[in-house]
Amino acid sequence: MPRFRRIYVPDALYFVTTVTRERKPVFRNGECMEALFDTLRQVRTLHPFVMIAYVALWDHLHLLVRPVEDTNISQALHSLKLGTTGKVKSLLGAQRMRLWQPRFWDHVIRNEKDLNRHIDYIHYNPVKHGYVTRPEDWPRSSYREWLRRGYYEEGWGHVEPTYVVGWERE
Repeated sequence: MPRFRRIYVPDALYFVTTVTRERKPVFRNGECMEALFDTLRQVRTLHPFVMIAYVALWDHLHLLVRPVEDTNISQALHSLKLGTTGKVKSLLGAQRMRLWQPRFWDHVIRNEKDLNRHIDYIHYNPVKHGYVTRPEDWPRSSYREWLRRGYYEEGWGHVEPTYVVGWERE
């Protein structure tokens, strides 16, 4: 397998996506979802980062983070995957389990427009995948906090937004 190299940018914001193996909906199980968030809290103490926005769905996770100090985003994601796998295996009584697809996808945020598009993408994701019809109804998302802060108007995401990452509308 070829060696994969990531580019690390000091003080950058990273949009990160990691997916379960074969997109199995492991986190539909509430205990497994709790294990994911418990591990995420632990990883933030080992590999500090600021969580800007997030959404956890049944088969994948999107994070928008800013690593602090000398945190390496690859090490943080490795710890998250390893820790979550151990907890989920224990919960499900599995001897062997490959919970995650190899690697993860990342994108360095380039400017304010890029940042806003990724925040919107994260928060609209549960609606896009048909889990809910309104972003505020998905419990494992930072949407409600962003709504409370006034970033969104009431009703945002109840219809398809005018633009979200990868959509060619503006």
